[in-house]
Amino acid sequence: MPATLTLSLGQHSTRGRKETNQDFHGALVPERAALLLKGGVVAIADGIGSSPVSHVASETAVRSFLADYYDTPDSWSVRTAASRVIAATNSWLHAETRRNRHLHDPDGSRDRGYVTTFTALVLKSRTAHIFHVGDARVSRVVRRSLEALTEDHRVVVSAQESYLARALGAAAHVEIDHRTVALEAGDVFVLTTDGVHEHIRPEAIVAEITRHGDDLDRAAQEIARHAYENGSDDNLTVQIVRIDALPDGEAAELSGRVDDLPPAPVLDPPTTFDGYRVLRTLHASHRSHVYLATDPESGRPVALKVPSTDLQADPAGLRRLMMEEWVARRIDSPHVLSAPPQTRRRSHLYTVMDYVEGRTLAQWMRDNPRPELEAVRGIVEQIAVGVRAFHRREMVHRDLRPHNILIDAAGTVRIIDFGSTRIGGLAEDDPVIDESVQGTIQYAAPECLAGRPATPGSDIFSVGVIAYQMLTGHLPYGTEAARAFSPARADRLHYRSVAAARAGLPAYVDAALRKAVHPRPAQRYDALSAFVHDLRHPNPSLPGVRRAALLERDPVLFWKLVSLVLAVAVVYLLVRSRA
Repeated sequence: MPATLTLSLGQHSTRGRKETNQDFHGALVPERAALLLKGGVVAIADGIGSSPVSHVASETAVRSFLADYYDTPDSWSVRTAASRVIAATNSWLHAETRRNRHLHDPDGSRDRGYVTTFTALVLKSRTAHIFHVGDARVSRVVRRSLEALTEDHRVVVSAQESYLARALGAAAHVEIDHRTVALEAGDVFVLTTDGVHEHIRPEAIVAEITRHGDDLDRAAQEIARHAYENGSDDNLTVQIVRIDALPDGEAAELSGRVDDLPPAPVLDPPTTFDGYRVLRTLHASHRSHVYLATDPESGRPVALKVPSTDLQADPAGLRRLMMEEWVARRIDSPHVLSAPPQTRRRSHLYTVMDYVEGRTLAQWMRDNPRPELEAVRGIVEQIAVGVRAFHRREMVHRDLRPHNILIDAAGTVRIIDFGSTRIGGLAEDDPVIDESVQGTIQYAAPECLAGRPATPGSDIFSVGVIAYQMLTGHLPYGTEAARAFSPARADRLHYRSVAAARAGLPAYVDAALRKAVHPRPAQRYDALSAFVHDLRHPNPSLPGVRRAALLERDPVLFWKLVSLVLAVAVVYLLVRSRA
């Protein structure tokens, strides 16, 4: 089966009986790498007829989407990337209309601003994603007719009068319809503006597509011509997309197919491998071997990770190994391990990461069995910054644990080991493969153990467990958490207060930890920033936390008020004594 999605495309647009063409359309099918990461895009827009600048709005909507969608992070899902680009375009169009007040009629009866419909079809892997605002249409050929895949956002007042209920640029915020459709080889999709589909029967559209075979441009022209001859007085735009071949669905091709190169062998330092000078072994496990090496070209130290002998026969494991470097290149944070630029071709499968000298958090915990609360807060705050960098890229680390957190000599904390990371763009293409890794059982959230998709809340759970363990040397649920493979078992978990494990810790810290590691995702923090804040500041909304006295919250203000009261009392006594 072909390794990439293969499409055929036909397009046509004409002003018809109007003086100008207020429609705009476009398509982009990128090269192999971008096609795997982002898919191909077909977009169509129809500016409102009452506006002298609607053609600018429709062109802006299509051009912006085709350019900006491909500039969004590779890790984002199609829905996240497309929705944010459309929302940004809507904001710009609406702002332009407000800036140009003359574009509104004095009585407000007719909108003359930067307003347009917008519909996009994103074809990625084996799925079609439809984003829709307005009354253009996406349909799919089914036998001899069309299956409508969008609904017109139009309010019908009478047989002679109707108006758009939704359009880009009409308001500060826009509601976007999103729908996904599974693709099959041979599928044909048709995008039309209302000047076309209101004046030609679906059967006639299918007949023209069938009649012209591979000449889809000619089919689009003939469909527009029939609508014109049937009396359409509007602009006419038609796009036709045929799915010629589908990929095999393995979205892990993001970093290249694992069968293109052989796995790197286990090395015996000191040695030279692929131009790197391998100095010594840093770590070895049943999954991989990590070596300290230097790059002679740059002189910088690097960490080479090669698959273990057991992993070399595991394609899924090799994909996860290769994904680590892919993830590292897409996250820019001082608290996430980075990867150096790739400057040479590789002869084998392995990863190259920046080398950071330090110790793992697990080693730090052994060296500091009873750390100060402030030290724990500082480390947790740095972990949170790194984790939030994952979440902004629509990634969930899924394997946060002390062995995967590195602390260098300066005290900087870095998250490492990205082999279990859940990537939004990968999960939407092949969720079964993506959910096969669930992290380390002692730190994994109950919903992950139950086989449900990991969310940012799952990482919050893991960070909470780490913070609890740093303070107490124990896990919040002991060994019970490892058996929480169902919601019922998770509900039976019994949280052990940190006060029982280590006396003297503030009650509000215990309350924050309890919320962070709650077995039910809905009961946890929505954001790591809130957890970090509550570790430092009593949150009266949490059970068991009283509102701190003013002396605790603001000692300076407290003593100022005391001084004021005393001063008033002294003045009062002086006045009374003289009386």
